[in-house]
Amino acid sequence: MKISLIQMNSVSDKPANIAAASKLVERAVAEEQPDWICLPECFDFLGGDRAAKMAAAEAFPGGAAYSAMQALAKKHKVFIHAGSILEKPAAGERIHNTTVVFDRTGTEIARYRKIHMFDITAPDGTKYNESASFAPGSAIVTYPCEGMIIGCAICYDIRFPDLFQALAAKGAEMIALPAAFTAQTGKDHWEVLCRARAIETQTYFCAPAQTGFHFVKQEMRQTYGHSLVVDPWGHVIAKASDGTGIVSARIDRALVSKVRAQIPVAQHKVSFD
Repeated sequence: MKISLIQMNSVSDKPANIAAASKLVERAVAEEQPDWICLPECFDFLGGDRAAKMAAAEAFPGGAAYSAMQALAKKHKVFIHAGSILEKPAAGERIHNTTVVFDRTGTEIARYRKIHMFDITAPDGTKYNESASFAPGSAIVTYPCEGMIIGCAICYDIRFPDLFQALAAKGAEMIALPAAFTAQTGKDHWEVLCRARAIETQTYFCAPAQTGFHFVKQEMRQTYGHSLVVDPWGHVIAKASDGTGIVSARIDRALVSKVRAQIPVAQHKVSFD
């Protein structure tokens, strides 16, 4: 299976972001002819204040971002793991940070709401309080794709190994982690965490990321980029350059089986009281 990751610089302009995402998906199809395409976290809208996020959120099915990716999946007969989209809640004042996946016919086959909220203080003192705008999900989500099982996670989820062990327990052989990692944490933690999760779960780990600058109110923030694919042995087999673009790789399901046979960690687990 051939995969392509989309690296974007989304901002608080939803129509422009959807247009940019659509253009990059079209380019990936034309240049790489992948079976599966994955976009980054919040590809439809990044930045803005709480009110702007709520205004940009959309109800599923339907909505501009949802419909654009659904139409592209159907048009090009490709799986699209639509990064994450701001999802309007059925009730309440907080939105969801939600992955939606479409198969080659444009049918929705998976929906995952980000579980772990990014409520931290960065090394430079910048405060991030994702839970003020977003409500967490709770479901562990996997889906079938070309004979493989793909697990879903989003950005800050990467710091919680139990989620990835749960995905592996559900049969995941590849894990997708759309992200918008901060530049400060990304330079020290991004690649090592991606490689660690791949090694621990013995899966392919595919992480498309946001890159560049955006504004939250009047504050400029920077995302790290460096979208990458890690194989089940922990090798980085594809990595994006700076700026927006596409990175592609070939996924060999047999390698997952080979690595798991060489080091059968799933069989060696023990329970602790």
